[in-house]
Amino acid sequence: MCGIVGYVGKENAASILIEGLSKLEYRGYDSAGIAVLDNSRDKKEIEIIKAKGRLQALREMTDNGKAVKGYCGIGHTRWATHGEPSVINAHPHVSKDKKIAVVHNGIIENYKEIKEYLQKKGYEFVSQTDTEVIAHLLDYYYKGNCLEAITKVLGRVRGSYALGILFQENPGVMYAVRKDSPLIVGKSPQGNLIASDVPAILKYTKTVCYIDDREIAEIKADGIRFYDIDQEELQKEFKTVEWDAKAAEKEGFEHFMLKEIYEQPKAVADTISPRIKNGKIVIDELEMTDEDIKKVSRIQMVACGSAYHVCVCAKYVLEKLAKIPVDVDLASEFRYRNPLMAKDTLVIVVSQSGETADSLAALRESKKKGYKVLGIVNVVGSSIAREADSVFYTWAGPEISVATTKAYSTQLAAVYLIGLLFGKVRGTIKDKEYREYIHELGRLPEKIQKILDEKERIQWLANKYSHTKDVFFIGRGLDYAISLEGSLKLKEISYIHSEAYAAGELKHGTISLIEEGVLVVGAATQPDLFEKEVSNLVEVRSRGACVLGLTSYGNYSIEDIADFTVYVPKTQDVFTTSLAVVPLQLLAYYISVAKGLDVDKPRNLAKSVTVE
Repeated sequence: MCGIVGYVGKENAASILIEGLSKLEYRGYDSAGIAVLDNSRDKKEIEIIKAKGRLQALREMTDNGKAVKGYCGIGHTRWATHGEPSVINAHPHVSKDKKIAVVHNGIIENYKEIKEYLQKKGYEFVSQTDTEVIAHLLDYYYKGNCLEAITKVLGRVRGSYALGILFQENPGVMYAVRKDSPLIVGKSPQGNLIASDVPAILKYTKTVCYIDDREIAEIKADGIRFYDIDQEELQKEFKTVEWDAKAAEKEGFEHFMLKEIYEQPKAVADTISPRIKNGKIVIDELEMTDEDIKKVSRIQMVACGSAYHVCVCAKYVLEKLAKIPVDVDLASEFRYRNPLMAKDTLVIVVSQSGETADSLAALRESKKKGYKVLGIVNVVGSSIAREADSVFYTWAGPEISVATTKAYSTQLAAVYLIGLLFGKVRGTIKDKEYREYIHELGRLPEKIQKILDEKERIQWLANKYSHTKDVFFIGRGLDYAISLEGSLKLKEISYIHSEAYAAGELKHGTISLIEEGVLVVGAATQPDLFEKEVSNLVEVRSRGACVLGLTSYGNYSIEDIADFTVYVPKTQDVFTTSLAVVPLQLLAYYISVAKGLDVDKPRNLAKSVTVE
């Protein structure tokens, strides 16, 4: 979604703002802008520069920020929700006399009501956005006290928001506030910053503080103060981010997505290794005793997008290893269906960013009803991490490409660890099996690397099928979970129509879509279901489909049916998703490259979905 950056300090603000915004391009955007207050001049004015399209236009207009003077400013990349992409609708938005500037991530749900009220008071609106009402409402309430005006606005607006605010009459001060949309504050000797996400400020600082809902930060070059909605000062703790600035750079790769695909062996190892001690799985952060684990009667998993596909996989894994019934819901459905859950249900919420709006709402709904919630997230200090009863961090590092790869793989690793721990505690895994699973778990990184070392075959295949119009992914059991993620990867970055189906459902309608030239990707890694999957591939092949087989080494009989076969190393059945998904990631990537598309920033998509 939208990206926010702000800076106040000793350096030229505009250059830092543009640099920070460039690190947030992965979130998706259609326009960009900055507001800078030059408090070095006698006449202090807020200068606004906005441009439609990519950040490059803003760079050119400002000579990469050098042409705009001032030491305090806010910047924004917009992902349209209200009004078409245009310069007028781009942020920052200003009050009628241009003495207040605002950038906003989120949605103001009652903006029409506020807009009508302000119009009656004589305020004129120039944009179609919901954000403009905030600028005018701040002006309406401002009587010389910035903090008081902000708190009154917070009491008036409904919805989600992260705000960066400048007041012309209070130069050298930047305000930040949030509700349900991510916003962090960073401090450094050169100045203090705000941002929607860590990569935007990594170049300048690793010392950050996460603002909680309806908290306000008053930020100056020499200090930061925090206040609650009642204007009472708060004491907040700053944390050190372990990522380094290089982790958010391409480091020679053509795209972030390819870099992140190649980072999977390390990311998976970093997630698994600290949790295996003396041949046993130890997950202290779960904060669950053996008795707590034994009491769990059911698991409810909730997520969106690729994280939801992890949950589909987790259902098979957890039910097999721990013998606990698992339900899986899309967060956007779960939060509205008033789910009926057993008393001892454990709710697991999975999110890469830890800020996904629907997932966060599902977490809050579950806690309100008294259920214990475990969050699986990648971002330390994120909203889900702070609000869950316990949190399992996936150590994937920053993921910049919109299409997730290494975050997905580390979430799978988290599921394996939880499944094995629960299985051991509940006595559903024998000691010998337990040791074998742990040994094989430790070998996953090297096996992922082996697949990456043989990427040329996938690259050749992608070039061959880059003009395909329709692709169907089919599989059974865990192979169905693999298919869901493979299909999503392909459609989101190549814009090719693709669907995933449980192979057993072919005869119930899907097979009518199979015709000459359609590509069918058949995942067949599960030994118990291999023959059935092969039978399904025979069916689609007989109707003219081109068949890509995806299986484990040793299952060479699939070549009698498939036009092309991709093999992955053998592993424990429950771990195959971690290997089989890698060729599908590469396939999607190379098809997108072959089509000349913007791999890291696919159209209409955002990395972090912080609105419903």
